[in-house]
Amino acid sequence: MLVNVKFFKKIFLLSFFLLITTSLLANEKDQIIAQLKSLNSLEFTFDQLINEKAEKGSCLLEFPGKLKCNYFDDKEKELVINDKRLAITQKRYNKTYHYPILKSPFLNILYKDKLLEIVQSGELELTDQIIQLVYFGDNEITIFFDKKNLDLKGWEIKDQYNNNINFSLNIIAKNDVFKKDTFKIPEIN
Repeated sequence: MLVNVKFFKKIFLLSFFLLITTSLLANEKDQIIAQLKSLNSLEFTFDQLINEKAEKGSCLLEFPGKLKCNYFDDKEKELVINDKRLAITQKRYNKTYHYPILKSPFLNILYKDKLLEIVQSGELELTDQIIQLVYFGDNEITIFFDKKNLDLKGWEIKDQYNNNINFSLNIIAKNDVFKKDTFKIPEIN
């Protein structure tokens, strides 16, 4: 009889712990979703690692689907995305290249409704400082949030060319209003 009581106590404590943990994870997701819903734009610096090649820069992001990044490199690279159109300009060489990004998993970050879907249906994992959401859709994407303030901290994706992209960011400002032509796609030259 004493063995059965100990067994039921262990089952009860384990069940209670799982219930509390599940509740905390759901609460974290709800808080992240609320914060994302109130977000219209971001200004941030970044570190990007693509297949072991490191790059740094700063970006302006405006929902939905607008991004402008200036890279801190010798080519003075500038990336502009506006409504599923991408242009990369190497200012040092006065060259602009246009690329299709229609199927890029990167678009998941630029459209708030898709980002909210990823948060809602992603598998949440907590560490000491980071909340990690893993989403298995057309492509696997992992999104990171700061555990203290729930700010977006970065993501890991595999792009349409099978490149592993690890992107970490540091938010400078939220909900700024940018000039009308900030995200204008440059002409081909």
